[in-house]
Amino acid sequence: MTRLLLTVPEAAETLAISRSKLYQLLHAGALASVLIGGSRRIPLSALHDYVNHLADKEAAA
Repeated sequence: MTRLLLTVPEAAETLAISRSKLYQLLHAGALASVLIGGSRRIPLSALHDYVNHLADKEAAA
């Protein structure tokens, strides 16, 4: 079963970036997140949107 919400470490690992960089992206609004009981989760769809945005930027360059 595919999980729809990832923890910050899981999302950072998926994107192959550090947790610090992920928090920077979250703070900048580049990635959406939700708080559940004080724990931040990253929707899998937000990761897909971010990667697609990067791919579109690269294709336009």
